[in-house]
Amino acid sequence: MNRRRATRSTLASLITALVLATGAHAAGGAAPVSVTLDHTQISTELGGKFAFQSTITNRSATAADGLIAHLNVLSLRDGVYVDPEDWSSQRTHYLSTIPAAGSTTITWSMQAVNAGSFGVYVAVISPPPSVSPPTTGKALHIAVAERRTLNPGGILPLALGIPALLGLLILGLRLRSRTSRNC
Repeated sequence: MNRRRATRSTLASLITALVLATGAHAAGGAAPVSVTLDHTQISTELGGKFAFQSTITNRSATAADGLIAHLNVLSLRDGVYVDPEDWSSQRTHYLSTIPAAGSTTITWSMQAVNAGSFGVYVAVISPPPSVSPPTTGKALHIAVAERRTLNPGGILPLALGIPALLGLLILGLRLRSRTSRNC
């Protein structure tokens, strides 16, 4: 009896190790998937628009239904607040069925709204009642250079012109006042 229990325990441990090693999800029967990106790094400037693609591959022998891909952005430096919704207006994709050993590709369009160093990753989850952890691929490193411009948003003419115009107006009123006193 003890030998049978030990054999079952060893067998259960081997199955668990195999499931973890292959990336298969035991809970909910969810299909194992992988996420790959077409870039590892992108450099841009503040306000710059860019895009990249992620490929979600179904590595199982059965179709994967109801998968959800979600884009997230985080700062790789302390003290930089990131609101992912500012970076991309469409961060969630509800995927069509991916056939066994098939894949689907998503193009993610983004805009850099903070300067600094950022990580972008795509997580894929199964809908409830699955309790499987999300699958993520490698993070995409985004380097955003601060854009320094003398005329941000075309405001330089107004910033210089209005004070100059007010100065000329005041000067004109003073000269007029002097000439009217002398007459």
